[in-house]
Amino acid sequence: MGDPSVEPAAAPAARKLPRAVVVALTVTGLLAVTAASATVTVAIGKPDRKPHVVAAAPTASASASPSATPSPVPVPAPTPTQAPAPVSTLHGTVDGSTHGGDLRFFLLPMPAGAESYGSADGVKVQRDEVKKDFESDSAGEESLNYLGYKEGATRRYRTADGQQEVEVRMLRFKSAADARRFADGMSFKDVQEFDIDGDSKGKGVLMKPEQEAWTGRLVGVSSVGDVEYEITVLVKGTPDKAPLQDAMKRQRERLNSGG
Repeated sequence: MGDPSVEPAAAPAARKLPRAVVVALTVTGLLAVTAASATVTVAIGKPDRKPHVVAAAPTASASASPSATPSPVPVPAPTPTQAPAPVSTLHGTVDGSTHGGDLRFFLLPMPAGAESYGSADGVKVQRDEVKKDFESDSAGEESLNYLGYKEGATRRYRTADGQQEVEVRMLRFKSAADARRFADGMSFKDVQEFDIDGDSKGKGVLMKPEQEAWTGRLVGVSSVGDVEYEITVLVKGTPDKAPLQDAMKRQRERLNSGG
């Protein structure tokens, strides 16, 4: 977790956002997730991607003869080319409360111009990564077994204007009840809680930075069917809740319909 006494550093290109969360779960099904601090000082960084560079067409040299004045040769202006946007080949299905196919298919689509950290399709979350959110590996293993954890997926991106970083993480469990149990058990300390529009069971938290030059954080948590999801929005200064509300709405619709 970031130290609020230290100036913000550039965010890494990989998914290493400090989660500031400790998870404890017993076989009774009582889940508690505690944010250790409301102060998170993650600097907004730029994805480690170099822009596509189009080389200009070579300029033809003018020819000359001893008895004639050289004439300039017209050089047509190079036509800019743009690499086509990658087309995802992922597929997913919705059957009642069950989600099938590749879980990455259901990740919140990136807005126009956004740049992803890592694969634009997102990446799978390994079981060991989820266990790091718990007090210990043994607690995590027991908890994930109890809830019937199946798989996870995540994607982090930077908006085109460079003002926000958004991360979505999804975890799929054996049933809708288990996904809801995980989401309902999450709680945070020293934060401002608020409701998620259109989702009576969802919840959001606002973590204000101690200084406006640092990074504030919004986190939304909910579930749809057998998938629990969390959306984190990072901005400089105190965040506006609207971007998270919109992202939660769009993510909910995608999980409900698959489109």
